[in-house]
Amino acid sequence: MTVYKERIDKLRELMAAKGIDAYVIPTADFHSSEYVGEHFKARAYITGFTGSYGTAIIGREEAGLWTDGRYFFQATNQLEGSGVKLMKMFVDDTPSTTEWLALNIPEGGKVAFDGRVLSMGEGQEYEDVLAAKGISIDFEEDLVDDVWTDRPALSEKPAFFLEEKYTGESVESKLARVREKMAEAGASVHIIASLDDVCWLYNFRGDDIDFFPLVLSYTIVGKDYAKLYVNPDKLDDTIRAELAKNNVSVHPYNDIYEDVKQLSADDVALIDPMKMNYALYKSLGCRKVEGANPTILMKAMKNPVEQANIREAHIKDGVAVTKFMHWVKTNYDKMDITELTCVDKLTEFRAEQEGYIRDSFEPLQAFADHAAMMHYSPSKESDVKLVAGKMLLSDTGGGYLEGSTDITRTFILGSIDDQMKQYFTAVVRAMMSLSRANFLYGCHGYTLDVLARGPIWDINKDFQCGTGHGVGYLGSIHEPPTGFRWYIAPSKNEHHQIEEGMVMTDEPGIYEDGEFGIRIENEFIVQKGEQNKYGQFMHFETITFAPIDLDGIDPEYMTKPEREWLNNYHQQVFEKIGPHLNDEEREWLKEYTRAI
Repeated sequence: MTVYKERIDKLRELMAAKGIDAYVIPTADFHSSEYVGEHFKARAYITGFTGSYGTAIIGREEAGLWTDGRYFFQATNQLEGSGVKLMKMFVDDTPSTTEWLALNIPEGGKVAFDGRVLSMGEGQEYEDVLAAKGISIDFEEDLVDDVWTDRPALSEKPAFFLEEKYTGESVESKLARVREKMAEAGASVHIIASLDDVCWLYNFRGDDIDFFPLVLSYTIVGKDYAKLYVNPDKLDDTIRAELAKNNVSVHPYNDIYEDVKQLSADDVALIDPMKMNYALYKSLGCRKVEGANPTILMKAMKNPVEQANIREAHIKDGVAVTKFMHWVKTNYDKMDITELTCVDKLTEFRAEQEGYIRDSFEPLQAFADHAAMMHYSPSKESDVKLVAGKMLLSDTGGGYLEGSTDITRTFILGSIDDQMKQYFTAVVRAMMSLSRANFLYGCHGYTLDVLARGPIWDINKDFQCGTGHGVGYLGSIHEPPTGFRWYIAPSKNEHHQIEEGMVMTDEPGIYEDGEFGIRIENEFIVQKGEQNKYGQFMHFETITFAPIDLDGIDPEYMTKPEREWLNNYHQQVFEKIGPHLNDEEREWLKEYTRAI
């Protein structure tokens, strides 16, 4: 019997005592964060599966773990002996979590979960689906806490204030803008539960969750006051003084659940259904008006100070990625280099840059067929050695005081055949096609997505994911409310038109299961162009600078304007990155940024 089977047995004893037929354990904290801190890794503790995405359901007799294709290999190994069945999401007829519960829980049964770790929308879906089957819900049960006797405490790491030389706007100004939007919505209070929105509003950051430099916190903004819910020990004198200056009082982190119950009947609370957990929603005692957090669009449109800082961050990051590319391509056949070695080495290069905080998301170093899984991240179980004749897909990012980065390069190790070069070149052409867009204001991501897919559709290929996403400033690396995909996906919160100052990624690819994956990703800032009788034109300013591996490109597949764009881009890479390299690296860079 594995330790995980023992833990599941203890959980089932608690379930039986409380009359619970199934217990749901997602991968989430109280704020629907993309990554979570150690305290919130309940699913990993119970099942043994450590991937960053997945939901476990423990029934009286059966148990399942729902995750997607990037984690099938890892989950198969880590779940062995636990009694938990791998449920392969989006494969064949695998039922969703709600479908499985509706099929397996008897009428009159009970499903339980901790409503703080399910989003408002997820909780409402469980309500609707299960009520139709006569199944009740208990959303106030943190059973894992009773099993996990040595559970790590909530993070106590200190927060730090982000000065206006980085943010470009004061807390006072941000609060005033939020209150204007509250008034437009007819709201007297606004409840914010998403960490990147709270941290953006109050100009602080921290170290409470993996990768993203955020602080566990909530806030209630009133017409002339605000309340911040956070561990007060995290706040230094600078943050406290800034909060006091703006009439923001500090309250214990979990007190918000009782405080929202006490809002008056005359209050109207503005809430974002996509950014609030189910338990907090169920605790609200006043009238509600639903709408997007105003801070989402505000923080997505970077001001001139933020833009200048982000450009600087990308130079630092380009230096690290270029050094890494040189190291991989010149050493893969001279020493044992694995995917996990690559993770450590690139982080080492980033850590050499002034102002580096941490990687901005889980590093994805995927070699050969592993790269066919679009968001594969290596583990001890899956790690492989790099060899000649194949490709390494490196999708990583850095967090610096000047901003966050997200870059993907696919490196050729040795040489590849002509067909692979055709695919590689098509991906590069797709990336630059979107980068070169000139378009009228009012376009959405789905309006322009075809520009990136065109060169790939031309060879009867496609990539079954979005083309790009917004990027936060020391916040979430996948930032709403705009992204690129060829269809409208409400669940992705990419509904807004493209606005000046947004930072977005451009990352098309080609993936063949069991064979290879190719992705090239740059970031750009949305800028205004010419305004004339037709309207306001917009364009993208490329801010990512690192070589695109010429070993994978066949110029015969490119048009003259495409070759000119690539040559001009590589000239900028050499000019911006070259001065920061040593003599050997600079000579190598000259070869890999040569004109074609």
